[in-house]
Amino acid sequence: MSIFAFIGAFGGGVMGAYLGALPAFILTGVLAIAGAAVAMAGGADATIGYVAFGSYLGPHIAFAGGVAAAAYAGKKKLLKSGTDILSPLYGVCDPMTLVVGGVFGVLGFVIHYLAGSVLRLNTDLPGITVIVSALIARFAFGSTGLTGTVQQGEKRTYIAGGKELYCLILLGAGIGTATGFVYQTMAAGGASEAAIGNFPVLCFGIAAFSLMFTQTGFAVPSSHHIALVSALAAVLSGNPLMGVLFGILTALFGDFVSRTFNSHCDTHVDPPACTIFIFTFLVNIIFGNGFFLT
Repeated sequence: MSIFAFIGAFGGGVMGAYLGALPAFILTGVLAIAGAAVAMAGGADATIGYVAFGSYLGPHIAFAGGVAAAAYAGKKKLLKSGTDILSPLYGVCDPMTLVVGGVFGVLGFVIHYLAGSVLRLNTDLPGITVIVSALIARFAFGSTGLTGTVQQGEKRTYIAGGKELYCLILLGAGIGTATGFVYQTMAAGGASEAAIGNFPVLCFGIAAFSLMFTQTGFAVPSSHHIALVSALAAVLSGNPLMGVLFGILTALFGDFVSRTFNSHCDTHVDPPACTIFIFTFLVNIIFGNGFFLT
């Protein structure tokens, strides 16, 4: 454990709070694209490990800190809802909200360290950390319980139906086809091991950056869980059809998690992060010991 990165995590959490969780994560996507592009071109890149997934903008630190700060601000009635991960929280002008972000940034660093270096979990470490941190924030600052509280007259659904279900399947299949068959094109064209190995990170970054459209009010869904896992499945299996299959599975599972843990609630538990850590574990087990975003 680096003491410098540990201290830096407080600052990363404060950044996640003052920028807002989603804006901070969009910047993670930008840096992931840049770092992956450099690495795929054969350059020496420090961006991915130290910045995009380190104590500066790592989702387990900045995004998780922003989520917790929003939950705290919601509890204190500084936000309309603690589920608001779009609003930059510097605007609430409350020092404790920023402190909460910093504390959860440090907590995220510790959880990440324990999951990777102590428990040595064979999955995506930022993903599992984001979920654990969000659950701690939910029980610390929320009031609607683990899976939310359905109000009288409301109805909970766990699985999409009708046209919504078809759109989810097509979303997953479309992204999975793109990631899987672009990987196959790279492999057939003799792309380097570094290029192929960093391809899932690039896919993740593009999908994460696409959330800028969500941030600005357009109906663009989260898709980084689909892009990352489908690309990873294609690369580790060597079969582009696995990209399509896992694209569909992650799209459906992410929607299920959203309906189960992120509806009828007053804090945010991130469905893509949950999907990423579960499916990265499955892909690593099925296709071989493999891949981490650290």
